[in-house]
Amino acid sequence: MENQKLENLLNLALETPEALREKSLNLNVGYEAASRTWELIVKYNGNLSALAAMGIGVEELLAGYAVLTVPEEFVDEVAELPEIEYVEKPKRLFFAVDNLPMNPFPADSGFAGGISGDYHSMEQAKEASCILPVTVREPYLDGGGVVVGVVDSGIDYTNRHFRNADGTSRILYLWDQTLPWEETAARNEMETGETARAAERRPPEGFLLGTEFDKAQIDAALAADSPAEGFLVVPSRDVSGHGTAVAGIAAGSSAGGYEGVAPKSYLIVVKLGAADPDSFPRTTELMRAVTYVVKKAQQLGLPLALNLSFGNTYGAHNGSSLLERFLDNASEVGRTVICVGSGNEGASAGHLQGNTGLAGGRLLAGADSYAELAVAAYETALNVQLWKNYADRYRITLRSPGGEEILLPENGFGKLSFVVEQTVILVYMGEPTPYSVAQEIYFDFIPQREYIAPGVWTFQIEFVSGVTGQYYFYLPNERVRNAGTRFFSPSPQVTLTIPSTAQKVVTVAAYDSVYEAYADFSGRGYRYPERTMGPTASGAVKPDLAAPGVNILAPDTFGGYGYFTGTSFATPFVTGAAALLMQWGIGRGNDLFLYGEKVKAYLRRGARALRGESELPNERVGYGALCVEASLPAL
Repeated sequence: MENQKLENLLNLALETPEALREKSLNLNVGYEAASRTWELIVKYNGNLSALAAMGIGVEELLAGYAVLTVPEEFVDEVAELPEIEYVEKPKRLFFAVDNLPMNPFPADSGFAGGISGDYHSMEQAKEASCILPVTVREPYLDGGGVVVGVVDSGIDYTNRHFRNADGTSRILYLWDQTLPWEETAARNEMETGETARAAERRPPEGFLLGTEFDKAQIDAALAADSPAEGFLVVPSRDVSGHGTAVAGIAAGSSAGGYEGVAPKSYLIVVKLGAADPDSFPRTTELMRAVTYVVKKAQQLGLPLALNLSFGNTYGAHNGSSLLERFLDNASEVGRTVICVGSGNEGASAGHLQGNTGLAGGRLLAGADSYAELAVAAYETALNVQLWKNYADRYRITLRSPGGEEILLPENGFGKLSFVVEQTVILVYMGEPTPYSVAQEIYFDFIPQREYIAPGVWTFQIEFVSGVTGQYYFYLPNERVRNAGTRFFSPSPQVTLTIPSTAQKVVTVAAYDSVYEAYADFSGRGYRYPERTMGPTASGAVKPDLAAPGVNILAPDTFGGYGYFTGTSFATPFVTGAAALLMQWGIGRGNDLFLYGEKVKAYLRRGARALRGESELPNERVGYGALCVEASLPAL
């Protein structure tokens, strides 16, 4: 009997041998082999103090959510506790970057304000976003008195764009989830002999991983005699440069001709953890980070604009996962706005949607359709999600490249296992959850040897009975599959990554501000009014708006600048804009309630039309392009 308190993916993982799980892209995420424990997301009520007696790590988050570290043999027992309402395993997150920095320029190049060919200066992007009229003249907004939260790959805290005029840091707190505090404290004491300073190394209160640094420690590192000595004080680095660029766009101080959107805002930064150097951060680490930043802003009594520039493709894309629901709740805590990039899956051919059983405008039993999936050579792991309305019944057949067929039971639930062409196919036929009417049928392709059988795998969907005939396929993020692994007839619609699908976040798409053109990589939202799954069923729109996200000049980790492309770099324009609006409203007393959904409403109303986008809102750019000047009601 399947445990209905556990999500489908977790049920399948617990029923799959560890040796097979290790070959899967998803099934082992959240599992620690050395300690044989699972990191789990739970929705709970009441008190979790009794779990400590079971040897379970508890990190309480906002609004009745928690992250638990549970020995594998206790997972079912924990789930059966009356306090536990629902349990999910973590998912991997991917930064929404389309390319790495191009044509870097050193800090002394004098280029920071210029335009070269198709590449964009920060000033050009801010002008396109109607930011300059409110920053260089009345009301002279600069983000002062507002916290910009950056949850990302970290930050180069030594960069001049994150300092005050006197050289001290604008970063109030930096939590590096990748630095085990015991190791950093021991190393600091050994290398400096300063036991007192070593004793300061701790994770934030209420959390069990990483090391927290406050402004005093960061200032001490900046004041050190050399960068090497400063690194002993705050040994945190942004290896990829992604977080540094995002922070620079949203809130970089004026220097060398470059200035971010909200240059006088405070910064709180979280460097997301990763299980190992070749891995990706997880949703559990994101939820910890959001809790941390929101609580810090509350303690400071300051409004918060929080930037999240990453996501994943796993889920119904309807706001029903615990992560999406958590962000909706977090958006209501304090005076908070959460901005999330729509992802870069719009042109990745990783999504296909269709409608079977439709003939002459009528649903007919026996009608069918096909979804063809090309699997490239040397693919080591792959999974496919099929989401459908539970009211619909389909007869589903999976055909391998060599013609072998797997027929799924019409009314089956739980795990099924097949071997076809030296490829293990794990299937989990799920049920609706307390939070969603959608049904998931999950396929995990695992090679018996090294690679999945390449070629065309075909899903045949035959309509049996029901009311919609709709279905939605999703592949993993394009960064973890070969370029040739794709659907033959992909659908660009509903390619938003999760958690940009959360209803109460501000979802940001990308456009090219030089050509005034939608960026085709940008994740698209909801287009069809007849769609029966997701927020459109209640009239919601995603994305909310678009911002410049092509060849954006931003600070790099070498003290200079590089060009960045992706919704990762469109999102901080909106995050910085939210900080400006909250400064005008809350900081200057013009509107003390200008936060949350009200900021989103103002940004939507002020958005301007883009060339070629004749009907707004739409699934590409939402209500249009960011325009801060028009979003302020007094202007």
